[in-house]
Parts: sequence; structure tokens; C-alpha cells
Amino acid sequence: MFIAAAADLRGGTVVLTGPEGRHAATVRRLAPGERAMLTDAAGTVAECMVSSASGGTVEFTVLERRTEPAPQPAIAVAQALPKGDRAELAAELMTEVGVDLIVPWQARRCVVQWHGERAGRALERWRKTAREAAKQSRRAWFPEVAEPVSLPGLAGLVTAASLAVILDPDAPGPLSDLSLPAAGQILLIVGPEGGISPEESARLTQAGAVGARLGPGILRTSTAGAVAAAFLLSASGRWGQANQTNLR
Repeated sequence: MFIAAAADLRGGTVVLTGPEGRHAATVRRLAPGERAMLTDAAGTVAECMVSSASGGTVEFTVLERRTEPAPQPAIAVAQALPKGDRAELAAELMTEVGVDLIVPWQARRCVVQWHGERAGRALERWRKTAREAAKQSRRAWFPEVAEPVSLPGLAGLVTAASLAVILDPDAPGPLSDLSLPAAGQILLIVGPEGGISPEESARLTQAGAVGARLGPGILRTSTAGAVAAAFLLSASGRWGQANQTNLR
């Protein structure tokens, strides 16, 4: 799948240049007659056929378009910063599963600290990883990777959510016991390797979050968000819904 401007997808022909055009022409080596999917990353997907390819430019003929409404309920994950390459792994897994919003969280017990230029580079890696995973997964809606938040910002997200859940292996009840909203946003909060501090837990609970556990085992911070999101996507009915609407 390749990304194209929304305005371009409304016509009968789409010309890809720049990084997407070079990838299509020199990496994928698309040739006339081959088919490919293009998206604006905001709900529109077009099935296309290559009409010409030269250098870093590929021209497509649009065969069919579809539009998908924004998924409901939206699934967001506030992800405490993992160590090393597990950060990109977390972003990749959550994107492939279907998470709509990823929020990096600078939790108190995070080993990793984002400051200055390092924060900008790390955030760009998360965004690039999510973008490439969304293309590979052929998602019509790409996830947003938000600016990092500290505890006050996360508490604000909790207040705004339709349901906010702190993933806690010691919580009295499982995630499956929660009543899920049909619309709005469900926010999952994933703590760092050292766990969420009592102060953080108290602040988030005061803002409206509830605790829930996933199962008998304890998952790594880099995988817990994807696993919990997968459960919510299934329980909310989003998995199994038709993924093609407004064919024209």
C-alpha cells in the first residue's frame, strides 16, 4: 500500500513521486499492468493499476475506490516509554492490531527519558514505525502518534475518554468484566517495566480510570498494549465488521 494525497485519489489517475514514488518504482519495482492499493491514510482506499513507471515516478489508473468511516469506539493506548528497540516494537504491534491513537507516556519509573533533541528523534521513529506498519497492514485509517505526555497530560486524556483502563496485573477484575462504550474513545494505560507508581495510579484513578488485569501472566510493557487492544477490538465488535463501504 502507498500513501497519496486525498485530492489525488478523487480523480481517475494518480501520479506518485517523492519517497512513495521511489519506493513503488525502485523498491517494489512496479511495472505497467500490476495492481496496488493507495490510501490517503484517513479512510479512503483506491485499488489501482500501474499505467506507467519511470525513474521515481509511477502513474496509476484508479479502478475502484472505497471510503471507511472513522472506527468506533476508538482505541487509544498511553504507552510508557519502553527500553531500546522495544519502543518501536510496541508501536508496530499496536498499529498492526488496529490501535487508533498511540500516546508516549513519560511515566515516573521509565528507565528511558525523553529530553530535547532525543525526544524529537525518538518520536519520529515511533511515527515512522507506525506509518510503515499501517501500510503493511493495509489500514484505511492510520494511527496518530501523539506528542509525549507526563502525568498531568495523561490525567487529562483519562477525563476526556469514554472509558480509561489502567492495565494492572494486581487489579481485582479482568478486562473482560468491563462494560465497553459503543462510541467515543477507550484509553488503555500501559505502565513501564517497573510498574505504575502509587502516586500515578491514585492520580489516574481520581481522573476516572479503572484498573483491570489481562490474565494470569504478566506481559512486557511492549506487548501488553497490543494484546489488550486486540481483546477490545474483538469485544467491541470492530473485528469482524465489513471493511468496505461506499464502493463507487
